[in-house]
Amino acid sequence: MPTLVNYSGDDDFYSGGSLYSSPMDLGCLLSLGSNANVYYPSSKRARISSQFVFGGSNFEQEKKASIEVLPEECLFEIFRRLQGGKERSSCASVSKKWLMLLSSIRKADLFKSPSEKEIPNSDDTEMITGDEDQELEADGFLSRSLEGKKATDVRLAAIAVGTSSRGGLGKLSIRGSNSFRGVTNLGLSAIARGCPSLKALSLWNVSSVGDEGLIEIAKGCPLLEKLDLCQCPSVSSKGLIAIAEGCPNLTALSIESCSKIGNEGLQAIGKFCPKLQSISIRDCILIGDHGVSSLLSSASSVLMKVKLQALNITDFSLAVIGHYGKTITSLVLSGLQNVSEKGFWVMGNAQALQNLISLTITSCRGTTDVSLEAIGKGCTNLKQMCLRKCCFVSDNGLVGFTKAAGSLESLQLEECNRVTQSGIISALSNSGAKLRSLTLVKCMGIRDIVLGLPMSSPCTSLRSLSIRNCPGFGSASLAVVGKLCPQLQNVDLSGLYGMTDAGILLLLESLEDGLVKVNLSGCLNLTDEVVVALARLHGETLEVLNLDGCRKITDASLAAIAAHCLFLRELDVSKSGITDSGLAVLSCAEQVNLQVLSISGCSEVSNKSLSSLKKMGKTLLGLNLQHCTAISNRSVELLIESLWRCDILA
Repeated sequence: MPTLVNYSGDDDFYSGGSLYSSPMDLGCLLSLGSNANVYYPSSKRARISSQFVFGGSNFEQEKKASIEVLPEECLFEIFRRLQGGKERSSCASVSKKWLMLLSSIRKADLFKSPSEKEIPNSDDTEMITGDEDQELEADGFLSRSLEGKKATDVRLAAIAVGTSSRGGLGKLSIRGSNSFRGVTNLGLSAIARGCPSLKALSLWNVSSVGDEGLIEIAKGCPLLEKLDLCQCPSVSSKGLIAIAEGCPNLTALSIESCSKIGNEGLQAIGKFCPKLQSISIRDCILIGDHGVSSLLSSASSVLMKVKLQALNITDFSLAVIGHYGKTITSLVLSGLQNVSEKGFWVMGNAQALQNLISLTITSCRGTTDVSLEAIGKGCTNLKQMCLRKCCFVSDNGLVGFTKAAGSLESLQLEECNRVTQSGIISALSNSGAKLRSLTLVKCMGIRDIVLGLPMSSPCTSLRSLSIRNCPGFGSASLAVVGKLCPQLQNVDLSGLYGMTDAGILLLLESLEDGLVKVNLSGCLNLTDEVVVALARLHGETLEVLNLDGCRKITDASLAAIAAHCLFLRELDVSKSGITDSGLAVLSCAEQVNLQVLSISGCSEVSNKSLSSLKKMGKTLLGLNLQHCTAISNRSVELLIESLWRCDILA
């Protein structure tokens, strides 16, 4: 043995010839060249880490790629020296191990030679990560959206690696996650390391992501501007505090149904995020007056949009809004059951909401006639007001509010059942010259009673009237509104099944300017007389007409439309009594250039209308033929082939 290896007995290195006389035998060893230096201690056998296969007089090393035996530290150093996104993406496609290792490399850790300049490589190819939505944002950042089963840590790692050379990921949305391999803190950490330019992050129903993931985002994504957390039960105030401290550019924060986020998180946001412009908090049981008041008082200099929904806050928080909300332009208050009349009254009388433009109040017991009038007086620039399910607001409060709110342009009432016909008409008379839109939805307190009210102050500014699903609003009420508001251009009376021809005709004759949009869907008792009068009086301005469910409408209405409605773009006569003859007349009107036509559920329309629909198809972009049982599938196929530029529903 000493002769074979030329060993003299001393413990030293040997530098000399080959271990084997045959080159083939020499190749059996890993990476040993002809000038390899081998050390053989006198009292120990050499330890060989590689596996060998012995056979006969020769032995061979088991065939295995040499890079696989390298420790991860070496692979890390190799990967961070890859020069382009194409090379990194190609390596990430080799195995999950390589992908996760590449995703652990921060962009700042990528090796760059001193002479290398940061010139984007236009030939870099982004790694394909699946079918997730992607788009290039206007500011050059990429956007990704993962939903349901597509949301996994592996996909997030692939996104982190693949987008790093394409300008960087700017927006990430995760909605739900895979039930077996869902998104966890590991996936979010990969995004934090690989996407330092991230500006918007949305997490919906992601139960496995907790504070650790948000802490990594705070460390790696200092440019974050928008954060949306919904149903994230593992995220607590600790994660939100980290975001506040690490992301000072935060401008928008939305928190919904996050049961572990409390007042401490909001305090940190108010303290460390001076650029915060929008805050939305909903159904967070640990958030109370202390957190809300601290946030609003700290971030009041630039805060413009505030939404507080289903929270355990009291009058104190609304008082803080009233005193510190000088920059708030949009305010939404919903489901605040512990706020009394006093809270809303103080908010209005504090006189700080001078810049408030839009206010929405839903299901708040503290909204009464007294507090509503105080809000009208205190919010002098309020233009849009929406009241939903405010059961203690009556006619007196509505009239007092409209008198006080001199800048009001839009008023919407939904399920305010103490408001009656008298209150609506009085509000219109006293609303000034700026109210342009009135919407009433499911207000059951309205009854169709003829009232002898003086019409000394008509509302000439009103342009849009929408009364939906108010069964008590009938022909008499509509006639009064028509005389009071002669400048209407858009009318929506959908769901008024008690409405008759008489009320509509009086309205049409009272209007001075031409109607542009008319929705009469669900008005079951209307006949052709209304449509004929509408076409004759307002045909030169009418652009949209919806007669869905008006079963008494027949071909006579289509003939009037064909003769007078020169600029009609959208027509819906679904579930009406029209036939093939009416469509034939409509198709022959060369001046009518319909873009959208719906005849869904018209049982009298058959295959005979195929030629008429093809003729109108020259301008049609949308055609609804659903539930037309007399039109065969073959006819529908022919239409699809002929009207290739039209979107057909059948």
